Amino acid sequence: MLYLVATPIGNLGDISLRALDVLRNVDLIASEDTRKTSILLQHYDIHKPQKSYHAFNEKKVVPKLTEMLLDGKSIAVVTSAGTPGISDPGYSLVQAAIENEIPVTAIPGPSAVVLALSLSGLPAHSFTYKGFPPRKPGARRRFIAEEAGSPHTLIFYESPHRIQAFLADALTELGDRHAALANDLTKKFESVLRGRLSELIALLSEESPRGEYTVVIEGAR
Repeated sequence: MLYLVATPIGNLGDISLRALDVLRNVDLIASEDTRKTSILLQHYDIHKPQKSYHAFNEKKVVPKLTEMLLDGKSIAVVTSAGTPGISDPGYSLVQAAIENEIPVTAIPGPSAVVLALSLSGLPAHSFTYKGFPPRKPGARRRFIAEEAGSPHTLIFYESPHRIQAFLADALTELGDRHAALANDLTKKFESVLRGRLSELIALLSEESPRGEYTVVIEGAR
């Protein structure tokens, strides 16, 4: 069996009882970041072998993990934080498992996308998750502009180094819409800034951005 196990995005207390049970009983844990996963495992006194599985070694590792699954081993996939496959590794191994008729299941849990959306104060009944935008300015603006006419609430991830540039491009391509910036969700210094894009740009200029941001922007009216 292949298990996709959602893990905390900040607060270790957010792990589910079912997730802990799976992690204690699988043969191997495929981790995006073995160091971060070790912190979680040590906190809950779980002693299981890990294998590094991330975006840069997927092509090499997926065949090996698939072979283990075909041999009857059980594997849990975990990412640095959140739900596997959501802007994180997982898709390729799930695809290989399905192709080889290996059972796959998911252990639900934390996801920054859902958390930020629910805290944003923006419509949550219909949304489009876009993930990380391209790094180059031109490609990023085109990426944002693709959704300019969409009525759905838009959700993006962005790094602290590019968040100001992203917000400026969003203001240019989408207009001065209502939005929310979620940062450090579930952690001690959790923050959610709400306002129009121009207001968020001004607020962010008063502090030094840190940590990954989840950006929620209202859809076209």
